[in-house]
Amino acid sequence: MPLPLVVGVDGSDTGLLAVDWAADEAVRLGLPLRIVHASLWERYEDLLPSLGEERPAPRVMAEHIVATAAERAGRRAPNLDIGSVVLAEDPVAALLAEGDNATALVTGSRGRGGLKSLLLGSVALAVAGRARGPVIVVRGDAAGTEGTHDRVLLGVGEPGAAATAARFAVREAAARRCVLDAVRAWRRTARAAVGRDDADEAAAAIDELLGPALAGQPGVRVSRTVLEGPPGKVLLHRSAAADLLVVGVRREHGRGGLQLGRVTHRLLHHALCPVAVVPRLP
Repeated sequence: MPLPLVVGVDGSDTGLLAVDWAADEAVRLGLPLRIVHASLWERYEDLLPSLGEERPAPRVMAEHIVATAAERAGRRAPNLDIGSVVLAEDPVAALLAEGDNATALVTGSRGRGGLKSLLLGSVALAVAGRARGPVIVVRGDAAGTEGTHDRVLLGVGEPGAAATAARFAVREAAARRCVLDAVRAWRRTARAAVGRDDADEAAAAIDELLGPALAGQPGVRVSRTVLEGPPGKVLLHRSAAADLLVVGVRREHGRGGLQLGRVTHRLLHHALCPVAVVPRLP
């Protein structure tokens, strides 16, 4: 049985948008959908002041959040296999554990408590920076989240981090029957007065990376693009015409904190479409 697509929900509008996106994705890939809500409500339930019978208990609120999300997913995809769970755990720890038995994790871009000035919620950022498998943060404008561009954007980075991301992007393009826009940014160096050597190397990097990934998907249409400029700026600009931006990152065992890199961190905060962070483990 295929591993499910897991989506984390918290009752926020961005969380419900992530449910919509995850339901569509599960249908595309033929996967079951698992809806997860996690919070430490058990720790503070008895400490909350009594505000009258009109305020539901945290456990009831948590179950309502999951039930609402499951009903929404069912309306969007009536034949989808949907499961759900409420966990009395730290949200980041719970989602990371769920991700170890999932095809991918999906999160919204901002939680219930997040101010609109915050570009990315702390849970989404922590999960994207620590998960062992792919994480999709659903963000961007309506055209990007609804998938109207018919284009998956792959940021072609260094070979050590990009191979797994390339396979992920090719699979997405095949499932969506859309164009794979493989983009490699390059910077002019002193050894190449007109930049020709750097541009040629960037083009060769795309071909080298995509060769193995496309071997099993010969029908995928690929647009290979080499652009001069900082990778973050180039990919942010291209994200305005994409339905999904895929980037690869490296994970190192035993290293604490977020493992994202500056470019990926910037894309998670500013991209105009959902961002898939695909780790490569040593």
